[in-house]
Amino acid sequence: MRLLWKNPLSAAGLVLVGAVVLAALGAPWFAPRDPAAIDLARAGLPPGAGNLLGTDDLGRDVLSRLLHGARISLVVGLVATAVAAVLGTFVGSVAGFFGGVVDLVLMRLTDIVFAFPTALFALAVLAVFERPSITLLFLVLGFIGWAGYARIARAEILRLREEPFAEAARALGAGRSRILFRHLLPNGMAPLLVAVTSGIAGNILTESWLSFLGMGAQPPAASWGLMITEGQSYLTTRPWLCIFPGIAIAATVLGFNLLGDGLRDVLDPAMRRGRR
Repeated sequence: MRLLWKNPLSAAGLVLVGAVVLAALGAPWFAPRDPAAIDLARAGLPPGAGNLLGTDDLGRDVLSRLLHGARISLVVGLVATAVAAVLGTFVGSVAGFFGGVVDLVLMRLTDIVFAFPTALFALAVLAVFERPSITLLFLVLGFIGWAGYARIARAEILRLREEPFAEAARALGAGRSRILFRHLLPNGMAPLLVAVTSGIAGNILTESWLSFLGMGAQPPAASWGLMITEGQSYLTTRPWLCIFPGIAIAATVLGFNLLGDGLRDVLDPAMRRGRR
């Protein structure tokens, strides 16, 4: 953490990510109104003292919806990335450790997953369901995003399995699973952590445009992408309906990307030496 705070870019990433997490956790207390409460008498009010970020065409408070929308974005980003990272790390680790036919089969499966355009595949799967849900969304994103983690994990295991500490574990009679999961995998987590941070940003962005297309969160959910969809008809007359959720998406994605860059610098000794 000390090294992250010393880097201005990663410190900015920590601040942005921390602000989004705080907004998501504190949404029930910070939000001035119920995000789904409709009040047509207050419809289309511009940002002002009584409504810091204005109201939408149904009189719903934009600030309240932004705060609750942070919850959806973080849940989708974190859960989808966790599913992809766990599945991909397991596949890549097994492939790199056992090699041979196991490696060949698992890596060809990984290549097949890579061959599918992620965006089109997600759209195709979600289009099958009449009313996509958030649970379905992060499961789909998780199961189509594991291939990148598999390649990273395989490369790390291939590098580490010939290291002296791995040879020593074999000489002491440690079993294969113990060597893999107790010795090799923990020592190869650094690049995976960086990839996870970037993956969270990517999944948040994917959730936003899927919701914008109507394939993600469904009304009356307070999703940032859905807020932009609902406000695009009023872009010239009520621009705040699109500007504020757009800023929230951009700031969140930027924060996680900056944090990922900072983690790369901190966890990679060569990068640390280069910055001294």
